[in-house]
Amino acid sequence: MDRARQILMVTLLTLMVGMWSWRLTGRAWALDYMGRPIAQTMHYTGAQWLTRTEREREEGSRKLLKALQLSSGETACDIGAGNGYYTLKMAEAVGPTGRVYAIDIQPEMLQMLQTRATAAGLSNITPILSTPTDPKLPTGECDVTLLVDVYHEFSDPEAMLRGLHRSLTPDGEIALAEFRAEDPQIPIKPLHKMSKAQIMKELQANRFKLVREANNLPWQHLMFFQRDDGPGVAIAPEPYR
Repeated sequence: MDRARQILMVTLLTLMVGMWSWRLTGRAWALDYMGRPIAQTMHYTGAQWLTRTEREREEGSRKLLKALQLSSGETACDIGAGNGYYTLKMAEAVGPTGRVYAIDIQPEMLQMLQTRATAAGLSNITPILSTPTDPKLPTGECDVTLLVDVYHEFSDPEAMLRGLHRSLTPDGEIALAEFRAEDPQIPIKPLHKMSKAQIMKELQANRFKLVREANNLPWQHLMFFQRDDGPGVAIAPEPYR
């Protein structure tokens, strides 16, 4: 096989893989962002993993929810909501006078979420089918926006962060949870981890400032950001030890 034909076949194979990825989840992937490889989104057929019984032990979800400081009547947003593991808990926290927007790019995930919400008797959840470049959230409504192990999968972080910036209330917060890249003992693939330094690098470049942290989760960083024009005082992250 001559060199030109080899190059053509490799190019066609690359295009086919890209098209198949698009068929699976409705999105394509960039290779990296600010020096960080971008992971692909988990397919909806793996949704059972999101509600695994070990998740509380591994992630300390009760501690995470407490750190959100949700109040009755607030508007919360769950980005990459999947089948609703955190969405349903957030809906209970904000109560019937509050609202939770559940965002996902896969309609199958949102259908599973809606089924679980109906079974739980929760009517204050609004599912939103987003795109890889737009969370489709209303402007200026989100008091707390939660991203659990999902930000590192954004194929276009800048576009998504613009949408999240626009959707926050003036003092609203983004709660970003990611598995700690600094700890090699955490049994998660490096592609699905982030360091505090990388998180700060990317969020600050997109007009956010760190205002608080919760460093008591078993495997994850939990960092809270406001818009750069928000009322909170910017802080430096506590070094990971």
